[in-house]
Amino acid sequence: MFGRRTTGSVVCPSCGSLVGVRDDRCYTCGRVNPGLWGFGPALRRLGADLGFVSIVIGACSTLYVLTLLVSAMMGQLEPMGGGIMSILPPSRDALVLFGMSGGLPVFRMGWWWTLLSASWLHGNFLHILFNMMWVRDLAPATADVIGPSRTVVIYTMSGVCGFLLSSVAFAYFAVPIPILRGAPLTMGASASIFGLLGALWHYGRMSGSSYIRGQAGYYAALLFVMGLIMPGVDNYAHAGGFIGGYLMSAFFNPLTRERGDHTLMAIACLVATFLAIAFAVVHGLGLLSR
Repeated sequence: MFGRRTTGSVVCPSCGSLVGVRDDRCYTCGRVNPGLWGFGPALRRLGADLGFVSIVIGACSTLYVLTLLVSAMMGQLEPMGGGIMSILPPSRDALVLFGMSGGLPVFRMGWWWTLLSASWLHGNFLHILFNMMWVRDLAPATADVIGPSRTVVIYTMSGVCGFLLSSVAFAYFAVPIPILRGAPLTMGASASIFGLLGALWHYGRMSGSSYIRGQAGYYAALLFVMGLIMPGVDNYAHAGGFIGGYLMSAFFNPLTRERGDHTLMAIACLVATFLAIAFAVVHGLGLLSR
């Protein structure tokens, strides 16, 4: 089902024209390597978003369960941490072990890889539930108008931008107002979710679609206001994620078609994220064993 095609024709993922699986360029739209090295048909079976929503939900859910198990092994699991908003929270030690980011890990300990890993970790059951609902709603829409590969890159880099801004704010901005402080420890997919909103807002602005721009702006404003009201929300990560998504969309120019190198960039982002999480766990276990 997911084998590589080496002969015959495939459909160009940019324009839908038939091209040879070994063709260097689509003769209709000019896309380089439209057959995606023979894996184009297999990738299309994953859906319009190349299965990215399933990857995010599956990976985040798996890591959430693992952090709960590690918390239980450490004797630190509290089924109800502090009200309905803290159902089944993993312990802070477990989250740090798996790559929680923030001003302390990044600037005090030099753990820069956490900028990649933190988007895939969550602090309690409702945290992951609501974030995955947003991912399920926004990622397919972003993939539809900007492209699936570029959506993966935007999602990943927005998380990096969000957690970097939050870490910088904690380390260098001494703001006396709690909701405007950077976070010493932070994680969650919301920075990347704001990145998708930023990308959609940019696309709506560039394409002239007032509906897409209005919807993206409305949801971003709503979530940002809620973050100012609710305690424990990393508003700098949200702002950084939105800015990162906007800038990444501008870098790609969403009105142009995706290219083969965008797919390579998406794969590189996923591999880098996997390596960051794996390194965080190995590094954390090494520290615990000392």
